[in-house]
Amino acid sequence: MAAATSINAVPCSAGRPKRRSQRRGASTVAVRASGDASTVTLLDYGAGNVRSVRNAIRHLGFGIRDVRSPEDILAADRLVFPGVGAFGSAMDVLTRSGMADALREYIRRDRPFLGICLGLQLLFDSSEENGPISGLGVIPGVVRRFDSSKGLIVPHIGWNALEITKDTQLLKGAEGHHVYFVHSYHALPSDENKEWISSVCNYGESFISSISMGNIQAVQFHPEKSGATGLSILKNFLSPNTSGSKVPSRRKASNLAKRVIACLDVRSNDSGDLVVTKGDQYDVRDHSSSKEVRNLGKPVDLASQYYIDGADEVSFLNITGFRDFPLGDLPMLEVLRCASEKVFVPLTVGGGIRDFTDANGRYYSSLEVASEYFRSGADKISIGSDAVFAAEAYLQTGVKTGKSSLEQISRVYGNQAVVVSIDPRRVYVKNPEEVQFKTVKVSNKGPLGEEYAWYQCTVSGGRDSRPIGAYELAKAVEELGAGEILLNCIDCDGQGCGFDIDLVKMVSDAVTIPVIASSGAGTVEHFSEVFEKTNASAALAAGIFHRKEVPISAVKEHLVDAGVEVRV
Repeated sequence: MAAATSINAVPCSAGRPKRRSQRRGASTVAVRASGDASTVTLLDYGAGNVRSVRNAIRHLGFGIRDVRSPEDILAADRLVFPGVGAFGSAMDVLTRSGMADALREYIRRDRPFLGICLGLQLLFDSSEENGPISGLGVIPGVVRRFDSSKGLIVPHIGWNALEITKDTQLLKGAEGHHVYFVHSYHALPSDENKEWISSVCNYGESFISSISMGNIQAVQFHPEKSGATGLSILKNFLSPNTSGSKVPSRRKASNLAKRVIACLDVRSNDSGDLVVTKGDQYDVRDHSSSKEVRNLGKPVDLASQYYIDGADEVSFLNITGFRDFPLGDLPMLEVLRCASEKVFVPLTVGGGIRDFTDANGRYYSSLEVASEYFRSGADKISIGSDAVFAAEAYLQTGVKTGKSSLEQISRVYGNQAVVVSIDPRRVYVKNPEEVQFKTVKVSNKGPLGEEYAWYQCTVSGGRDSRPIGAYELAKAVEELGAGEILLNCIDCDGQGCGFDIDLVKMVSDAVTIPVIASSGAGTVEHFSEVFEKTNASAALAAGIFHRKEVPISAVKEHLVDAGVEVRV
């Protein structure tokens, strides 16, 4: 795989350490600092968004020394290993570089170690992910996939509760709070590994969410994306002799929470400034005589405020990305970099993620485009038009070529890192027999009294209709490797009349991956309605948050009163 072109940008804050860009999968980086009490060693083997961990560590006042060789691991005073991506790919890199043996020896010496997500899974004997594949063999057990055959939504994405089983410094202050998980594979408790377990989490069954033995710690969740609670957990590891701050919670976490997501549609206005805007059925220009792009604020400022207000995720949509070359969009990449320094919940970015040839004839794969977004701070990427074309080809031939952007990115970064954004428009019909696509009996009849409708998908920001329905598209992209679906509705966009419940229910019942309901939120009641009437895992809104018509805190309070589990 070719390395993505490195793009330099002005730092968001002074004093940021400089580092050279590195090829994905390489085990060397450029920065080396002297070890001291305020420095932590980071093992970054180049497989995803480790920028978030870096930012969290720096936010807590610590410097970072990057691993360049196995010897750097053995010399570390404290080692953080934020594993990202596929189990087999990670073990391959670690083994070829000699770092697997160094990790085993470092852990054998009982040196301070914190593994995150895959950094926990790799400690086990083996994994069934594209395997079996041998792990580091530190902890007895096999890493297995969640079973979706019984109706469980996989990947496990979102904020879930910990059941703490061992008193450890790392998890002090975390009990009763939600933390952020995003994974398809998990390790199960057993008699052989029970002495390692410090907490478990329930998702269909009880799985290991953290381990602790001496100075060896690891967590399945992402503390760097778990807000104030996660930062407190990281601080407990980085400063073990100081008491971690307990984050106040109004309501004790008990299980997987429904997510409330703030979405920022970002584009250049007519003056060339990058602004957050909002469409009315995808039209972002004012209806006044000026016809200017609606300017609802600065992207980083709004994202930071939504994080403070309690948004569970923040999503950026580069709404001119389908026209422009995304790697040439330096301001958008800088928005991601700056937002990731202030926002410690998941960041998703979409717009223009596809194969591209620039004006000089240089070809860029969609994987290179996505890689640059990940390096700039994105945790997930959202694919729109390109996923539609891939799904159409798959449904016509029944063949997975492995060449689509969806398949490539999912294979390298894991399906939990890939969101497919569906932009359908309602088409009423009198009889389901009239069309070859899945129809639903609608709650509100059409203009001619039609009782049924199908949802025709569009591309290019809703401009062009395609011969495929939302139901068929959702089923196809799940097969091709999507880990989540962002389900919009052009008819409801900007109307404030509520989510299209018929559409959301149809799609969320049809797939076994999480579905995010989008388009139409106007009141707090619309959020409880979509969670009570459909299987949506999350609900997204934009305009009502930007215009301060409905605060995020009001949505959360209403959902609590309605008996819906949320992170508060």
